[in-house]
Amino acid sequence: MTNFVIKDWNIEEITGYKPFTTFYKDFSIADCFGINAIKDTWNRAIKEWELDYKYLTELSMALNWKSWEHQNNEELCKLYVELWERTEDRFYELFENNQEARKYHFEVTD
Repeated sequence: MTNFVIKDWNIEEITGYKPFTTFYKDFSIADCFGINAIKDTWNRAIKEWELDYKYLTELSMALNWKSWEHQNNEELCKLYVELWERTEDRFYELFENNQEARKYHFEVTD
């Protein structure tokens, strides 16, 4: 049996932002099972949460963080960058005219 370690997302220690979702841990678990698991995790998150701008913002943050975490693994890094870009594109499509959502997104991700 293979053991794996799920890293804590220390974003709060670094930035002061306190995550309220399990997105980072969900993707950390998916990392252990490969690309298809990562894609499946993203598909489920988007399907469930894309209309909530706060959740979509945190999803974007977790994906960005994971891309940097995997900068020494080109395949995973590229996948996370692609998913981050798709998430950001989706955010701007859905919330193009929602000033509250855009303000929140900019403040939290800046």
